[in-house]
Amino acid sequence: MMTMRHFAGALATIMALPAAALAEPVVVVELYTSQGCSSCPPADEYFATLVDDPAVVPLSMHVDYWDYIGWKDTFSDPAFTARQHAYARSFGTRTVYTPQMIVSGVDRIEGNNPAAMDALIRMHLAHDTGVSLDVTRQGDTLAIAADGATGPLEVAVVRYDPQKDVAIKRGENAGRTIRYHNIVTDWDVVGEWSGQGTLQMDAQVTGDGPFVVILQKPGPLDIVAAARP
Repeated sequence: MMTMRHFAGALATIMALPAAALAEPVVVVELYTSQGCSSCPPADEYFATLVDDPAVVPLSMHVDYWDYIGWKDTFSDPAFTARQHAYARSFGTRTVYTPQMIVSGVDRIEGNNPAAMDALIRMHLAHDTGVSLDVTRQGDTLAIAADGATGPLEVAVVRYDPQKDVAIKRGENAGRTIRYHNIVTDWDVVGEWSGQGTLQMDAQVTGDGPFVVILQKPGPLDIVAAARP
């Protein structure tokens, strides 16, 4: 179960240390999808094309509001639904969609529109947020260092499953076997940073599965940096 406000591990401490090395810019793409949504498979297929792009961090968030029509999404989490609703409030609307892609926490596209998504990704890659982020792992300890922020940020460790095939037996996609990619299993906010000085903190991680560290303005709003160890 995802914990949206779980402050496990050490909180951020501001220290007079050298700035973290600036990593290559990346763009976080969140796909809100469901195994029970007949409009989602084309978006899931496009999303799969982003997985091998080192400039993109694609994260698939399975919501639970399609579960009532006969098939419970095996990856769904009400916390992902809550996150999508929080985005809607940030965007000034009450409506949520599947499929929906959110780019860098600030731009959104409903439905499947690869051309528009590609253009948004290029636009965000060209935008320098000014925030550097460096992530290194030693055993179960994750060292996170950042610099260049201009305001408060949340520090999240996001775990995901790279790939799974699902045979859907009921609902709108009954009879289909769909391959899903970068399925988020846990979005854990491990600290908060005021944005002043340099961020230097440790977080605890276990297991060998992939994860990414994300710095995001509360809201949720702009994702200003993301890095894998």
